[in-house]
Amino acid sequence: MTRQRLSLLTPLALLGLLMGLADLGSAGEDEDYYMQELLTREQHNQVQVPEKPVASTPDRREHPTKKVPKGKAGNGRQTGKSTADAKPVKKGNKKAEKSALKTPNSISEGDGQYNSIKEECPPMGLETVKIDDFQLHASTTKRYGLGAHRGRLNIQAGLYEDDLYDGAWCAGRDDPLQWFEVDARRLTKFTGVITQGRSSLWSSDWVTSYKVMVSNDSHTWITLKNGSEDLIFTGNREKEIPVRNIFPAPVVGRYIRVNPLSWFQSGSICMRVEILGCPMPDPNNYYHRRNEVITTDDLDFRHHSYKEMRQLMKVVNDMCPNITRIYNIGKSHSGLKLYAIEISDNPGEHEVGEPEFRYTAGSHGNEVLGRELLLLLMQFMCLEYLSGNQRIRRLVEETRIHLLPSINPDGYEKAFEMGSELSGWSLGRWNGDGIDIHHNFPDLNSILWEGEAKKWIPRKMFNHHVPIPQWYLSRNASVAVETRALIAWMEKMPFVLGGNIQGGELVVTFPYDKTRSQGVAREQTPTPDDHVFRWLAFSYASTHRLMTTVNQRVCHTEDFAKEDGTINGASWHTAAGSMNDFSFLHTNCFELSMFVGCDKFPHESELPEEWENNRESLLVFMEQVHRGIKGVVRDLQGRGIANAIISVEGISHDIRTASDGDYWRLLNPGEYSVRVKAEGYSLMSKKCAVGYEMGATRCNFIIRRTNLSRIKEIMGKFNKQPIRLPVRQLQVRRSGERRLGR
Repeated sequence: MTRQRLSLLTPLALLGLLMGLADLGSAGEDEDYYMQELLTREQHNQVQVPEKPVASTPDRREHPTKKVPKGKAGNGRQTGKSTADAKPVKKGNKKAEKSALKTPNSISEGDGQYNSIKEECPPMGLETVKIDDFQLHASTTKRYGLGAHRGRLNIQAGLYEDDLYDGAWCAGRDDPLQWFEVDARRLTKFTGVITQGRSSLWSSDWVTSYKVMVSNDSHTWITLKNGSEDLIFTGNREKEIPVRNIFPAPVVGRYIRVNPLSWFQSGSICMRVEILGCPMPDPNNYYHRRNEVITTDDLDFRHHSYKEMRQLMKVVNDMCPNITRIYNIGKSHSGLKLYAIEISDNPGEHEVGEPEFRYTAGSHGNEVLGRELLLLLMQFMCLEYLSGNQRIRRLVEETRIHLLPSINPDGYEKAFEMGSELSGWSLGRWNGDGIDIHHNFPDLNSILWEGEAKKWIPRKMFNHHVPIPQWYLSRNASVAVETRALIAWMEKMPFVLGGNIQGGELVVTFPYDKTRSQGVAREQTPTPDDHVFRWLAFSYASTHRLMTTVNQRVCHTEDFAKEDGTINGASWHTAAGSMNDFSFLHTNCFELSMFVGCDKFPHESELPEEWENNRESLLVFMEQVHRGIKGVVRDLQGRGIANAIISVEGISHDIRTASDGDYWRLLNPGEYSVRVKAEGYSLMSKKCAVGYEMGATRCNFIIRRTNLSRIKEIMGKFNKQPIRLPVRQLQVRRSGERRLGR
């Protein structure tokens, strides 16, 4: 099959592009080539398809396979004639179509032959937004918010209807002449289609059967055949569960169309789509070269089951036994251990003055990219440490790092069983007991804010280390076993900074996650450390390959790039009892959430690129644990004082020293008045300056006992009884008093 070079855009083509952008999709069927002037090529050889493929079987896992009978498409409806009698989509060149059908029963590519055997390529990238909006076209659209650019698998709608961000492509007319088109911008071997209905709280719309057509020039279209008849694919039975149809044999072309034939009888033609396709070799294709991301890291880029994850962690531990340790923090609802790996130059022990950092992932089991990123990170750090990478060696030697890749292994196994494209938007999100782990922590915000309103701080309660209410600790409370394990882990380790990796968006969120005003769904609710949190969030987002890119397409409904890829959690959507808020209010740890991709469960082939997107961000964020001040609080004898309160003037949030008296306080550059107080010791304060260079400023304190505490200590030794001196000491004391005239 010959290939032609991409022709240059002419001024006329650019004018056509602007006209196409102005057209919001109300064009008639004769205007279905409105984007043809964009990126035109010389006409390729006609697309080749198998002469007699067998009928395709849909793969929806949840539902049994059912072929749509001739003349009747499921429980759908259509306007005018039945499906069997419906007119086919208008063809542009009958002679060329007839010629194209006279092909062998196989498709050739170079020296190879594609026979009538089902093959499956990875997703082209509608869900991951690798396919941009200009590559998606449709016959008609109901309105801009339901345009072709919204016809992406798993895209989510806004809370309200009729806005710019609805949850599917919906045709402007309900008839079997409508179509949804993808321009691959290069010859592509298409192997299948995945469909969903419309994401909506208020509407029920989905397509129950459809045909597929391919083209090389968007004028001449060839319909996939079942013998001499058009091949009809079974669509969806409801709007959320994805349905996959693999073609009987691959077809090669540049354009592919999905042509709905029937739809839910109480709804309209609405679809969310993913196309399975492999790009054909074409070194002259500019768009492929521009978007191509290649990693040089030799890592295990694949999805891992629970057993495979455990084995991989063991391999890393065997490769780097001197800097790694595997342990578990508890068990899941079904009894799977929650494994973590520690990376440090002295694994297994806390070193005085060395901060502790954590990454967690998989609190929502279906958001699996974070899990794989942490597995890749532990491999990368081990290999780079062994190769002498000074940056990694410095991190390992100066930080105690904990990586917990799977908080919710039960949910992950459900999603993993279905696969990356068929798990949908929510399967596996909750744990085995149906609980959302990330939002299962006690609501300490309300307790703190009530104390502030009643002016109890600092007389009756502290502005930090807010205690967990007793009702939450009871056995009957709706608390996941995974949540209890996390809380015990967070209380045991003196974590300073943490990040929990999630999916489904491209943004970094920081506390508070709950709005302060009751009944308000979205409201800016900053913490006293808002400036520090904003810097921490920006440190990750700004070094991510996509988060702050101004031309990055919106994943669903929010354009976070306008805020530099970061947002206060409560100003996005309120959520009580989040892991981030709990960590900040109950421990010393500043916790943020990293949403690292539009696709919660990307295909395995996407993992190398996702690693490149996030690798630098993962390292930079870890290094922020060394920003601010650090030190040790000791008494006159040099003993570390645990539980001493570290206060910074002007910031109404304190932290406490660890068991050895060491502390770490994250701060932005500047000069601060820092005060230390501990029960039984005198108050002490000093000025501490934080510079712009990386590395925390050392700020140690030596405090002395108060007279009152020394008296109490002495009386405690005698069980609070009057101190009885020996007779000899008493006589000496009385004689001394007589000499002094007493």
